[in-house]
Amino acid sequence: MTSNAGVLALAAVSFLITVIWGVPFIRILKWFKAGDSIREEMPDRFIEKVGTPTLGGLLFIFPAVFLTILMNAVEILGLQPIGKSIILPALTLLIYGGLGTLDDWEKLRKKDVGLGLSARTKFLLQIVLSIPIAYVLKFILDVPDLYLPGVFREIQLGVFYIPIASFLIVGFANAVNLTDGMDGLAGLISATCFATFGGIALGQGQLYIAQFCFILVGAVFGFLWFNVHPAKLFMGDTGSLALGATLAVIALMTGHWILLPIVAVIPVSETLSVILQVGYFKLTGGQRIFKMAPIHLHFELLGWSETQIVQRFWLVSLLFAMIGIGLANI
Repeated sequence: MTSNAGVLALAAVSFLITVIWGVPFIRILKWFKAGDSIREEMPDRFIEKVGTPTLGGLLFIFPAVFLTILMNAVEILGLQPIGKSIILPALTLLIYGGLGTLDDWEKLRKKDVGLGLSARTKFLLQIVLSIPIAYVLKFILDVPDLYLPGVFREIQLGVFYIPIASFLIVGFANAVNLTDGMDGLAGLISATCFATFGGIALGQGQLYIAQFCFILVGAVFGFLWFNVHPAKLFMGDTGSLALGATLAVIALMTGHWILLPIVAVIPVSETLSVILQVGYFKLTGGQRIFKMAPIHLHFELLGWSETQIVQRFWLVSLLFAMIGIGLANI
C-alpha cells in the first residue's frame, strides 16, 4: 500500500483495531486496579477522576507498532533502507513508552503519594535513551540535518546535530507530558502534530514516514474514543512520553524540525508556562505569573470549562499546524 490514498486509509484501519480492543483492555486495567491517583494541589474537579485507569498509552502504542511492522515486514526483515528507517520511530515509541510505563507503575505502587520515578532519574534516563537515537538518525539513517523555509538546500549542522536532536527528543517528550492534564487534550494535540508531519513527509515523497504517522494518528484517535470527557482511560506517562519523543524523531527525519515549535505550539506553550512560573516564583520569593502551571490549569482557574480549554487549544493547534505545512512548502 504505497499510494497517498492507501497511506491515509491506514489511519482508519489503525483506528478500528484500537477501538475494538479498547473495551477488553480497559477491563484488564480495572481488574489490575490500575487506577490513577491525584496530587492534593490539583483543582477540585480532579477528585472525580481518581481511580480512572491509567497506562492508556499502551492502547495505541501496540496497535501502531503492530500495524507498522505488518505493513513493512518484507523491508524490515530484509533490512532494506525503508525497513531500517521505519524501525527507529517505532522503537522510539516502544522505548519511551516503556520508560513511561515504569513511571506509571511506580505511581500505582505508591498510590498514597501518587509519585513515580524521581524527576532527576526520569530526566537522566530520557537523555541516555535519546543519544543513541540521535546517533542513528545522523550516522545510520543519514537524515537531513535541517531544512529552513525558503532555503532550497540542506543546512549542515556537523557535530551540533547530536546534542540538538537529543534536546528535541527529551524536550518534546516532557512537553507532551505536561500537556497531558485534561481529557482528550494531549491526544488531540499529538494527533494533529503527527498528521501535520505526515503531510510534510508525503510532500517529500517519504511515504514510509507518512505511513507511520497516519497509523499512529488512527491509533491515537482510537484511544481518544475512550479518553474524551468524561475519560474512561488516561494515557499516563506511558503515552505522553512516547508521543513526544516520537514526534521529535519524525520531525528530525523530515529535516523540518525547526517547525516543531510552530506545529506543536501547545506543548511548547505548556512547557514555557512552567519554566516562567518556576523562574518567576524563585526570583520574586513566591509571586506567580499564572494562577497555576501548566497553562491549561491557569485557564481552568479563570473559569473556563475543561471542554472549552481542550476545544480552544485544539483550534489553536490546527491553525498553527496549517502555518507549519505552509512554511514547509515555501
